[in-house]
Amino acid sequence: MTNLRVVTLNLWGIEPPLDARLALAARQLRALAPDVVCLQEVRPLDGRSGRTTADVLAAALDMTAHYETAVAWEAMHDLPSGQEGLAVIARTIRDTRVLALPEARPREARILLSAAIDTAGGPIWVHTTHLHYRLDDGVAREHQVLAIDAAIRRFGRDNDSPPQILCGDFNAPADSDEIRFLRGLTTLGGRRTHFQDAWLRLHREPVPGDGPAEGITRSSENRFPRSPRAHILARRIDYVFITTRKKDGRGTVHDCRVVLTEREGTGEISFCASDHYGVCVDVQIVPTS
Repeated sequence: MTNLRVVTLNLWGIEPPLDARLALAARQLRALAPDVVCLQEVRPLDGRSGRTTADVLAAALDMTAHYETAVAWEAMHDLPSGQEGLAVIARTIRDTRVLALPEARPREARILLSAAIDTAGGPIWVHTTHLHYRLDDGVAREHQVLAIDAAIRRFGRDNDSPPQILCGDFNAPADSDEIRFLRGLTTLGGRRTHFQDAWLRLHREPVPGDGPAEGITRSSENRFPRSPRAHILARRIDYVFITTRKKDGRGTVHDCRVVLTEREGTGEISFCASDHYGVCVDVQIVPTS
């Protein structure tokens, strides 16, 4: 294995038709044969405890899932109690770490889940996260990416360190300050960093009207997110970032595509695996010979 295949997907909680959505996701993931899957909006099947949606997908892939709760809430008014979090699916997970991110709210706390996985290039750290979603949450997301960058640096960012991979639903377009900071294009908190945006390594930035083949991951073409704000929702907000490419070739992006776009059903009753599309990336993890 010279490359590591990584898929990220916002799984959209336990929204119906849940069983059919999970089966559709599992079928497409099996075809992709990923080495690691990073998931957001993971929930227990009953919304509160026990087996999670990540466990279902891991079983279908004959892999292991590690889930961490980001936020839990008590029942109020007509809303039942519940919880939501992140998960990493891989064949072998050596170690995990969890970081609570800044700007927590009663029903909207965010975390970074980090997992050390075995690869042909040795153990590497893969991270998944999900940032605040509101259009005016840019400052909160800035605080969150600063915390994420600091955490990833603690796992090793020198020339000899293996690549690290950061995946997630960042709820921000590529020209936002929070994403530009990760790409090394602006300063936040008096600091600079650099990650490769896997999509932009191989493609142009999508424009309004583009579909998933052109990079859109939250799309009005998918019936689930249709709303009066559908034109705003058609954006690229799901990312795979890789630490700076090494001189020996490690960290090179060899492929990046939008996946999990398949629909089942017809007309108004058709559906995708989620209200987001996934992103699949092949990253070189073994030095070039």
